This record gives sequence, structure tokens and C-alpha cells, in this order.
Amino acid sequence: MENPTESSCSRSFASSSYVSNGSSCANHSVCNGSEPGSCMTGSQRNTTPGPEINGLMRLSTNLENLLHEPYNGFSDAEIEVEGVPIGVHRCILAARSSVFREVFSREKKHEGKPKYSIEELVPSGKVGYEAFRIVLNYLYTGRLKSAPPEVSTCVEKVCAHDDCRPAVDFAVEVVRASAVFQIQELGSVWQRRLLSYVEKAQVEDVIPILLVASSCHLSPLDTHCIQRMARSDLDDISLEKSFSREIVEEILSLRLKSRIDDEPLSPKKDPLQLKNFKRIHKALDSDDLELVKMLLMEGNTTLDDAEALHYAAAYCDSKVVAELLELGGADVNKRNSRGYTVLHVAAMRQEPAVLVALLSKEARACELTSDGRSGARICRRLTTPKDYNTHTEQGQESRKEKMCIDILEREERRNPLVENVSASAMVSPEELHMKLLYLENRVAFARVLFPTEAKLAMDNAQAGATTEFAGHSPSTSSRGTLGPVDLNETPTSVIKKMYSRMAALQRTVDMGRRYFPHCSEVLDKLMEDDMSDLLFLENGTLEEQRVKRQRFNEVKDDVQKAFTKDQVLAKSGTSSSSSTSSLKDRLRHRPGVKK
Repeated sequence: MENPTESSCSRSFASSSYVSNGSSCANHSVCNGSEPGSCMTGSQRNTTPGPEINGLMRLSTNLENLLHEPYNGFSDAEIEVEGVPIGVHRCILAARSSVFREVFSREKKHEGKPKYSIEELVPSGKVGYEAFRIVLNYLYTGRLKSAPPEVSTCVEKVCAHDDCRPAVDFAVEVVRASAVFQIQELGSVWQRRLLSYVEKAQVEDVIPILLVASSCHLSPLDTHCIQRMARSDLDDISLEKSFSREIVEEILSLRLKSRIDDEPLSPKKDPLQLKNFKRIHKALDSDDLELVKMLLMEGNTTLDDAEALHYAAAYCDSKVVAELLELGGADVNKRNSRGYTVLHVAAMRQEPAVLVALLSKEARACELTSDGRSGARICRRLTTPKDYNTHTEQGQESRKEKMCIDILEREERRNPLVENVSASAMVSPEELHMKLLYLENRVAFARVLFPTEAKLAMDNAQAGATTEFAGHSPSTSSRGTLGPVDLNETPTSVIKKMYSRMAALQRTVDMGRRYFPHCSEVLDKLMEDDMSDLLFLENGTLEEQRVKRQRFNEVKDDVQKAFTKDQVLAKSGTSSSSSTSSLKDRLRHRPGVKK
């Protein structure tokens, strides 16, 4: 097959079918593959391809067809990537890669196609579906294929996509696969691309480049990454969390040498205090908040001094972050040594529960980093169009990446003077029971229709803190059941528990209205139509169950439309009470729905 580097670049671009995304030509940095023959000299462009070149081009195209339907039916093996089986031809892969030849030679004869998973073939790290297709295309055709924009670009509109995280991650995946399968020509092309990212990308985005360079023994790339890390302000904790001890020591050694040569040594920090900070971080890793409080007292220090919130937002469970916030005394908008607020750190992690926990404690979403990035922009530069635009069906888990962007963008536009309804206002026992029943059914509906959003709201409202609600499930409870009755409890104790439970449920509803307004609007309408009996489809006679299932299926489309509008709201910045059409009116005109 033609090697798409240096001397072959003039021949590779002789046909439009050989146009790539600009990385095939090793010595022509100005060649972007924008036009066929753009990297050739004038005399070369005037040369008509000979029969040999035309034959190779036809052969390449014919072999490429084997990767697509209907030719894929001729494959004799399957490789599963991200749950999708890809038909391959062992004779072609074995001829092109000694690694595949060795893998296939170990296969025992049996009926049916041999099946492999990408995790078995590439155990050292992730290789996604699209990246593996790039590798396969090169093995079959000898030609470079452009990276699909849906997985190699981010959703930040002003990004050039030449140094954002999706571009880095995609190149890392191709380089990893090329190194494992020993495809030197393809690997060298994508390594040069990674090398160009090292100086331009955010230092956090250089971490995966150094990891793949180290694991695959790519020495030039490895050296450049370590030098970039040594010049950066990446803190020691991040280094220790990301790399092996040998790499960390090499980076710190370069830093020390640079400081000795170029600038006076900064005052040394108290080693005892630094040791105490590390102990606090280890206690957070172990979810031991009591130990954290004890270490704060013993070390005569604060959460801000230890940057405990920043650490927890980056590495700990969302419940630990919430519990740490409840300790009080920490500035949720404090900037660390690199100028990042806690919310900036949480945005880099892309964990919705952590973001909501911080925002509920008045973390400011509009705070910018030193280079002008907000939390929402940080998330957008980490998210691919594929992850952001993936359609989420009703009742399925939502993508965390999209949820983070929507939450932060909505918070940037939120009116801070929104009035919250207090759940603790004293009411009569009858009113208390009715309100509690309403809130139970409403939250149960949310858990059925919007499971990810409901769980996020419940966790951050601490709805699980009440014993009665912790095990409540719409699939196992009967309508109107408030939990097991303890005959030894006094009426005062029972009322107190009911108020506690109602407060937790109301906080869940308020949290949902704040971050998922359209979903909440749908739930309001469903409850207004008194359709809470749809939660218990197994109750009643067979005819009643049939009618309830029919009604439940009828609302699915309306629920999905509202869910989609709620997602669009974060991008449009508009809100209207009429944006979701009247579910009530439509349902009342359908068979089997009570008027």
C-alpha cells in the first residue's frame, strides 16, 4: 500500500479520493488537503496519473467498500467497539499488522465468526468507535481519513478545534491504537498532530497526551509533554493524581532546576502544614468527614487553607462535597493557586451533582478564569457534538456532559430573586397529609419520567436523609402509603417526621424547578390532571390496568417534547409558560382519560 508520507504526498493527492484533513504530508505544514494536489509542485500537478497509480487507487477504493454494507456480509470476524460489532477480514488485517496476525493465529477453529472486543485488543486505554474506524480504513486502503467532527470537535462556537479536549482525545485514541497494532506510518502522522497540541492546549488537556506517550514509549512526544508540564503551573496534587512517580519526579526535578537557574527560590511552605493538608485530602478520599474536622482543629487551619473544597470537587464523591459544604466556614467562590474557583474545578470534572451542590451554596457561575473562561465554557470545550446532541429517550439516563452545560448556562441567566415556597409553614393535619401525598406522587412521577434529573434534584435536596423516603419507590409502594407505622411513636414524633419528609420533598421540587423548568412544568400538568395513578400500573382490574397503560403510553410523546424543550432552553435563554403546549387539553380529548 502507498505510504502517505513525504515522497508519496504528490501521488496521494492526485485524486480527490485521497484528500485528507491535512496531516498526511509530513514535510508540508501548509498543506491542509483543501484541494486535490495542493501539496504538489506545478510540474507535478500537470502530470496525469499513470496506469499503476490509477490501479492502486481503484484497489484502495474497492478494499474500502469491504468496510461498508452490503460488502460487510463477507467479513469473517467481528470486533466490538463501544457495543457495536464491526465486521473485519482477518486476511487483510493479518497482512497489514503483525499484531493482528499473531492474535488471529491463536484463534482455535470453531463454528461461526470469531469475536473480539477492543478492550481485549487494546487493554492500555480507550479506543472509541470512530477512532478505530480511522485505523481500519488506513489498514484497508493505505489512505488517511479525516476525523469525524462529531467526535473530534467541541460545542464551543468560538473554538478553532485545534487544541480543545475532544480534538486531543480523538488523536490520542488513534495514536494508541496505531501503537498497539504497530502501524508506524499512521501513528507518526497523528503523533505530529499531538505534538502541535502540546504547546497550544490547556495544560490539563496535555495530561492524556503525556499518558499515551509514556505508555506507548513515544519518546519525542513524551519529552515535549514533560517539558510543558514543568513550565506549567499545574499543582503537585494534580501531577500525583495523573502520573506515575517516575514522571512526577522528572517534572518536579525540571521545575527545581528552572527555578534555581532563572529566578530566586520562593519562601518555603511550612512542611508540617503541608503534611496536614495531605492528611485532610486523604481523609476526604476515605469519605471521613469526622477525621477532616479533627485534622482542622489539630492543625489550626481552615478548609480554605487546605483548598479542601477544590480537592473534593475534583476527586471526591458528590455526597462528600455536599457534606463538606454543610460544615460551613469555606468560601465556595475562593480561587486556588491557579486562579480557579471551586466551580471551575467541578466544571472540568463534568459531574452534575457536584455542580448543583456548589450552585445551591451560592457559587457564582459567571466567575471567569484568568484566560476568560466561565464554567459553562469550560464544559463546552470538553464536550463533543456527539455527546451533546445525543437524543435522550424518556426514562433513559441523560448525558452528564449536556446536563452540566445546561445547568451552568441556565444558572448564568437565572433571576436570583426567584421566590421559593416554604414547605415548613404550619398547616392543619389534613392539609399536611394532602400536601405530602401530592409531593410524594409528583416526585415519584419525576423518577419514572426523568430519572437522571430527579435523582440529581433529590440528592442535592438531601431527600434521602429522611428515613421514610429513603426506600420509597413508586413500583413497590401503594398510593397514599406514607411508610411503615410505628405504634410506639407519639403523635408529635409522627408529625415531626411528616414535616421533615415534606421539607425534603419540597426541596426536591424546588431544585427541579430551578434547573429543569420544562420538565417541572410537565409534572405540574400531570398532577393537575390527577394522573398520579399511572405510577401504579399493576393495581386494579385487568381493564383498569389496560386503560392506565394506554394513558401512560399516550403521554410519552408529550413528555419527550417537553424534555427536549427543557434542553433547548439552556441554549436559547428564553422561557415561556406557553412553550409546552397544553398537555391537559390534549389528554382530555383522548380515549380513556377522565374529563
